[in-house]
Amino acid sequence: MNAFLGEFVGTALLIILGNGVVANVVLNKTKGHQSGWIVICFGWAMAVYTGVFVSAPYSTAHLNPAVSIGLALSGKFGWALVPTYILAQMLGAMAGALIVWIAYRQHFDETDDVGLKLAVFCTRPSIRNSFYNLLTEIIGTFVLVFGALNILGPSIKLNGSAGDLGLGAIGALPVSLLVLGIGLSLGGPTGYAINPARDLGPRIMHFILPIGKKGGSDWNYSWIPVLGPVLGAIIAALLFNLIYHH
Repeated sequence: MNAFLGEFVGTALLIILGNGVVANVVLNKTKGHQSGWIVICFGWAMAVYTGVFVSAPYSTAHLNPAVSIGLALSGKFGWALVPTYILAQMLGAMAGALIVWIAYRQHFDETDDVGLKLAVFCTRPSIRNSFYNLLTEIIGTFVLVFGALNILGPSIKLNGSAGDLGLGAIGALPVSLLVLGIGLSLGGPTGYAINPARDLGPRIMHFILPIGKKGGSDWNYSWIPVLGPVLGAIIAALLFNLIYHH
């Protein structure tokens, strides 16, 4: 499994388990119906853990364009590999969303609320305000990327080749707990996308797939969970460089 396939499979697993727990909580007639926000946050943390430890030996397990950009800015990852990683992450997220839709096909049919159906695929704000929604995503992703950079440590250099130490077996649990903390503490306003591929890939699948009555894919909001995480990652990487290189 090369780096592209590693990112593809890891991101697909991330979405299968992450969007899967949302489906289990919000769709009608599931075993986990209405089990709440804490279940969603724990499910996403386990999704990160699984995606990371499976793909880490092959791609260093970014699973997130914001993480790839942050690592490149901090000098831990080659810029030349960033487009390849982002493509793999987007395709993996789309594949994962397709599998969740297949697994919960009957429950989509039993659910009339188009907003809940959309929530299985992508995020939307609790209170719609572009400035504050963007700011929330910036803050959440800053915490993710700054935390991940510190998990890696200032001395580890990555060039993206197979076998390099990244967010691997050692890093998988800390970064999963970090995502759990972000969800519990900062997830309330926007649903903590903190990952452009995680939001945009499944949103595209929501647009494409025959989900019955599904409403729009909320494209007016879609730029926020893309731009916010990228900006948060850039700020985190710049601060990391400032602390450790000056």
